[in-house]
Amino acid sequence: MAVTLLAAPPLETPMAVAAVGKRVSVRAGDTLVATVSPADRSPGAIPPVGLTTAQIATRAFPGRTGHPFPNCFACGPNRTDGLHLAPGPVPGRPHTVASPWTPRTDDPDMLWCVLDCPGGWVEGRPAPLVLSRLSIVIPGRVEPGTPHVVVAERLGVHGRTVSVGSSVHTPSGQLIATAAAVWTAAPDGLRYSG
Repeated sequence: MAVTLLAAPPLETPMAVAAVGKRVSVRAGDTLVATVSPADRSPGAIPPVGLTTAQIATRAFPGRTGHPFPNCFACGPNRTDGLHLAPGPVPGRPHTVASPWTPRTDDPDMLWCVLDCPGGWVEGRPAPLVLSRLSIVIPGRVEPGTPHVVVAERLGVHGRTVSVGSSVHTPSGQLIATAAAVWTAAPDGLRYSG
């Protein structure tokens, strides 16, 4: 499936969902927030990194201080209930970040968060990036309580947008899920408060 965000989703606000054929629209009042449709093509897997490499990468996570979205559920340092991802640069792999992640449950919906957030850090810390489009394929299942590794890699830059691939692997390198995303440079002063 592919989700295209067209406006900032209002948090903790009910939204209307309507399906027409294979396409679903999500609205907040009169505002079209997102569309959901079958993905054009399956995203390719990003090569894994080992758990030790991911643990080393987190030490250089640029969001530990001055995070543009400190309340982000996936990587925000202000969230005690979040996923606590800390995607840092992978040594020897430019524009690639990795983070360990230990799932609490086998809920496949959580993979959307895990595959989303690290992509916003592949450029280091210039202007913040916001997600525009995300498509995901989930061929495996996570093992709750077992460390996994999420890795994201820049695939291309087109003006203000950055194409990113991300994957979740077991420590042995088995692919659990993979995603393709498009990120857009955020306007100056944008901050997430949710």
